[in-house]
Amino acid sequence: MVNAWNPQPDEKVILNLPATVERRFPNEYADMIELFCSRLQNRERAVISLHAHNDMGMAVAASLLAIKAGAERVEGTLFGHGERTGNVDLVTLALDLAYAGVETGLDFSRLPEIVAEIEDIAGIPVHPRHPYAGSLVFTAFSGSHQDAIHKGFQQQDKIRQEFGAYKMPYLHIHPDYIGRKFENFIRINSQSGKGGIAHIMERDFHITMPRWVQIDFARHVQAYADTVKRELDAEELWELFQKIYKNQEGELLLKRYWPRPESTDPEVVEAEVEGSFRNKEFHLKAKGNGPISAFVHALKKIEELPQFSLVDYAEGTRGESADAEGVCFIALESDAPEKKRSIGVGIAQNIDQAAARAIVAALNYLLKA
Repeated sequence: MVNAWNPQPDEKVILNLPATVERRFPNEYADMIELFCSRLQNRERAVISLHAHNDMGMAVAASLLAIKAGAERVEGTLFGHGERTGNVDLVTLALDLAYAGVETGLDFSRLPEIVAEIEDIAGIPVHPRHPYAGSLVFTAFSGSHQDAIHKGFQQQDKIRQEFGAYKMPYLHIHPDYIGRKFENFIRINSQSGKGGIAHIMERDFHITMPRWVQIDFARHVQAYADTVKRELDAEELWELFQKIYKNQEGELLLKRYWPRPESTDPEVVEAEVEGSFRNKEFHLKAKGNGPISAFVHALKKIEELPQFSLVDYAEGTRGESADAEGVCFIALESDAPEKKRSIGVGIAQNIDQAAARAIVAALNYLLKA
């Protein structure tokens, strides 16, 4: 046929080799393309074209292998529209080639707009899990995946320095390349783990939780999400966090706390604490080797207050300016035989005040347990 056509020197004949109904595995289709190319006379005068359908769900793989076998042209559709199960999806095919380092000459930086346009024209939505184009492509629900992504973000500078390129667990391309963003790539439900929850708390509320708080909070989040049987948004996470860890309205109320160095020994701190316990006012004083120690010694003078021990402590800041708030995480354990444990979080302009609020919150949680 090529000889009969006799194309001009600057022309080539397109020979289209379709898999109109997909009945072979991708390697077999590629073998046939390779065999055809090897037996074709005047190969340099022809362009071998592919036309794969997706009856077996392997049109993209078949086309990629056939390209490696010698094909130079691919016919297909956007997002796999077409007869029956559709033609090969040119969007997935092209982005796979780009990912492999092949220069396609195509710009996908407005892919979400293309998705919307095709959905409007075809009246058929693109599947949420469609490669590259689906709404859930950059979304992780699994706890282990969220944890890996969270750690990947924490190590991005180191990763870029080591590999010289973008790498992120479970997110195989940078969303900017296809006009997407990292926003909402972690979705919270009853299957979410501590890493994903911690990421949202850091990203949206600038709260960096220590690992022991992450583990405890994840348990509460999973239980709540299972109860409401839906995803949780960031604001719900924040409300749940405050409800669990910032309880300042329980039986123990703190009004004022003054920590000051002792006049004769600056390494000793004197605490003066005003508040109420079970509606009884108190004004207490005590000493300790630091602001937290002195505050705890003062509270332990309340006879009806259950005895407790401080078992974990962490602090940080919320914000980066000079006006950043101090954040304190405290874990307490009751001295009773059952050894109940509770966690409190305090946020204040002063880290000493934040620690006092965290202790009060943890004690109120213990008192309710």
